[in-house]
Amino acid sequence: MKRFTHLIGAAALALAFGAAGAAEKVTLGVAIPAATHGFTGGIVWWANEAKKELEKKHPDLKIIVKTAGGAPEQANQLQDLVTVNKINALVIFPFESASLTQPVGQVKNKGIYVTVVDRGLTDTSAQDAYVAGDNTAFGRIPGEYIGKALGGKGEIVALRGIPTTLDNERYDAFTKALSATPGVKVLDAKYANWNRDDAFKVMQDFLTRFKHIDAVWAADDDMSVGVLKAIDQAKRKDIKLVFGGAGAKGSIKTLIDGSDKRIQANVSYSPKFIYDAIKLTAEARLKGEKLPAKTIIPSVLITKDNAKQFYFPNSPF
Repeated sequence: MKRFTHLIGAAALALAFGAAGAAEKVTLGVAIPAATHGFTGGIVWWANEAKKELEKKHPDLKIIVKTAGGAPEQANQLQDLVTVNKINALVIFPFESASLTQPVGQVKNKGIYVTVVDRGLTDTSAQDAYVAGDNTAFGRIPGEYIGKALGGKGEIVALRGIPTTLDNERYDAFTKALSATPGVKVLDAKYANWNRDDAFKVMQDFLTRFKHIDAVWAADDDMSVGVLKAIDQAKRKDIKLVFGGAGAKGSIKTLIDGSDKRIQANVSYSPKFIYDAIKLTAEARLKGEKLPAKTIIPSVLITKDNAKQFYFPNSPF
């Protein structure tokens, strides 16, 4: 580092740091939720694909993937990644937002580069970069579609995910979009944890309490499976539309085939963004560079007309 003392000017200093950064090996920790449902199954699969492909491509890169079944376990894994694995970069898909903010901040305070994916932290100073799908569009698109599909009038229920910043973004965008069709009333919205079994129970409750429902926003394709099961068991014929999300291959195949009239559209939000986040972070750090503060991957409306573009039969999700 003594050679830096002879360099003059910020530009020269930046160039010298870039050269030094490029020469260093990168040990990248990846902390993600365990495969408790289809979407996180996709997250785990894509993370391991990134490890396999990027380590093969970059000899100076080591990637350590950790999966957690809950927030406390993930916080403990962060400590292990720092103290045992000696990581100098971290990509984390937080199990929860609030409870992981401090542990992630502690990692960053040790000089470790931190990229947060999807479920944002409650304090963005605990991260260097954020990579996610477009959560605003993820909520706005179904809100607009349902409002138009019902002709601006009807009664609906909504199933939310896990209490996180991204779920708040989605639901706020959904209700804002629905405000353009004030004749559409949200009877109730409950968390179903992006889980088909929990969604089945929540939908059973909705069906018991509300004798007429025109449409359901199940903000995840796993939840839509539970919703449809509950509707079919109750033999309810009033529900015209079930709008899921994230483009699971089963839902997209149903859309392509037209095999369930209640499935008319979807919105893209592929778990592949964890692969993208790992790749972007690893390759930037190998060059001694940083990512933009925020990278957003677009979410778009999927209908029968364009569904084949979003159908990946070999993916776990």
